[in-house]
Amino acid sequence: MSAITVQIPTALRPQAGDHEMLEVEGESVRQVLDGLCQQYPDLGKRLFKNENEVNRFINLYLNDEDIRFLDQLETKVKPGDELAIVPAIAGG
Repeated sequence: MSAITVQIPTALRPQAGDHEMLEVEGESVRQVLDGLCQQYPDLGKRLFKNENEVNRFINLYLNDEDIRFLDQLETKVKPGDELAIVPAIAGG
């Protein structure tokens, strides 16, 4: 299993021990997020609507590619990859 870097946005850092970045192991985006949520359960509550669905206001980018256009949560990861958690910004 490989560790990748997960970028934590400012708004979610209090739920992730105030970390800006974390190294998390996994073979897919889902496994990485599962590991992150096990370590920081409060962060998991903010990221996921339910076990299989990311909250609609959370966007995930693997190496600047939106995972919705890849294999979503099943997108494979490899050493050196970066996963960015990006909260959607509402305007009006």
